[in-house]
Amino acid sequence: MIASLRYDLAIPLPEKEQEAVDLTALSLLVALTVSLITAVVVIPFGASIAIAFNVPMLGDYIWLLPLGLFLMGAYQVFTNWAVRKKAFPVIAKTKVTQSFSMVVVQIAGHGVGPLALVVGRIFGQAIGISRLATNTIRDFRLLNARFDYNGIIKAAVRYRSFPIYSSWSGLLSTGGPQVPPILFSLFYGASAAGTYYLAHRVIALPLTVIGGSISNVYMPDAVQALRENRLRSAVEKVHATLSHIAMPPAVTLFLIAPDIFTLAFGENWAQAGEIVRWLTPMLFFQFVVSPLSRTFTVMERQRLGLSLHVILFALRMLAIVIPTWASLRFTTTVFWYSMASCIGYIAFAYGTSKIAKSRFSLNIKDWFLSFLVGLALNIFLFIYYLSGSITLFFLGVSVFITAILVGFFYRNLATKP
Repeated sequence: MIASLRYDLAIPLPEKEQEAVDLTALSLLVALTVSLITAVVVIPFGASIAIAFNVPMLGDYIWLLPLGLFLMGAYQVFTNWAVRKKAFPVIAKTKVTQSFSMVVVQIAGHGVGPLALVVGRIFGQAIGISRLATNTIRDFRLLNARFDYNGIIKAAVRYRSFPIYSSWSGLLSTGGPQVPPILFSLFYGASAAGTYYLAHRVIALPLTVIGGSISNVYMPDAVQALRENRLRSAVEKVHATLSHIAMPPAVTLFLIAPDIFTLAFGENWAQAGEIVRWLTPMLFFQFVVSPLSRTFTVMERQRLGLSLHVILFALRMLAIVIPTWASLRFTTTVFWYSMASCIGYIAFAYGTSKIAKSRFSLNIKDWFLSFLVGLALNIFLFIYYLSGSITLFFLGVSVFITAILVGFFYRNLATKP
């Protein structure tokens, strides 16, 4: 994610195409340089590094790390060029091809052990890059683009805030969610950490994919809105739409997640369902706020964005350490972790509204109204939740009716201008 030191995030911003071309070249050069530096470090000391991280079986394959790092960086560079050109179908097709190729290689090579996983990942990245790179080269030819050394230097200076601040934000954004399972394993044991990982993975993965696509669509629209002095209305509209999209399934998960996990995985996984229930508020705010956090990039307010990332990370760590110190139950700690994350995301929403000069009171109104709508759409499941003694048949019927109501609601939402 940070192989290009986040210069790639600036590619959609310039109004002049040549400046965007210079940023693309700069991002690729930086990704290549970072990968070469990584190779100098890991190739001679690969075995020692693998042992230090307690994965000695990967010592023979760690030389692939620099290649994978460059491919990931290049993929992000070409993706952001596609975002600039609003080539969203190309991005979507690339993700499908990339995932399919990776899985095929990993399954085909399962007999060679960990090497298949690493090679599959790299092969998938390469396949994704080939399609995006072809699209980018075609655009460059249509623009009669040229690589200007002076332009690349100017771009590095002009957008220096990206490596200075956005790189650290990227580390916290990518690495932050990986810390809780480690701490839970340390404080509550491997079983608790595994339960949390499964619960979080089941609901966070689809939200991450959908949220990433929304972020890509929002980015060029926000850039255009800023140039046309209508960013405020754009932010308010997107926030309201995302709130109404996310709330109905969030209410559904909160009401019946423990029962669904018990039915799907057995009685032993009831705790995972309870964890999903308490994580649902956090994931709602994450889904709504994360795409809009691109506003910090659009307005080049990365320093403020980094400050908010630090606050979010600190709140999350405190929400794990303090309950553990107080000897609270694991699920109670997860509850406080979710609440602390909500506070952090609300801070992000407040910061976004301030820099876009939108009204934060409208955010609160969106959350409240979407909650009422979500509760109304889930009224039968709410009755089931309050009762606790209604049959499994009633649960199935309630889920079916709720799905129909939510479907009609989304259809109506999609027809609004």
